[in-house]
Amino acid sequence: MADNKTITSPTQYNVVNAKWDTCLDLSLRRFVYGSFGGALAGLLLFRSPVTRWASVAFGAGIGIGSAYTQSQQLLSSSQSSSVKEN
Repeated sequence: MADNKTITSPTQYNVVNAKWDTCLDLSLRRFVYGSFGGALAGLLLFRSPVTRWASVAFGAGIGIGSAYTQSQQLLSSSQSSSVKEN
């Protein structure tokens, strides 16, 4: 009467979801910290508003780039571990 179906464990999905949450949190934090660092550097080093905004954009770009690199490493480690399990 009852079909024997294989059900994947929910813990596998919880691990992937936790890693995505970590990547999102890391990206948001590094974007904000990079923007603040760029704003501080712009206030201390530059007089023109255009160069100050460029400094903020540069800091935000560095923050997003470093978050992307670390998130890519984190997520690729989860894919390689799921391939080993199958």
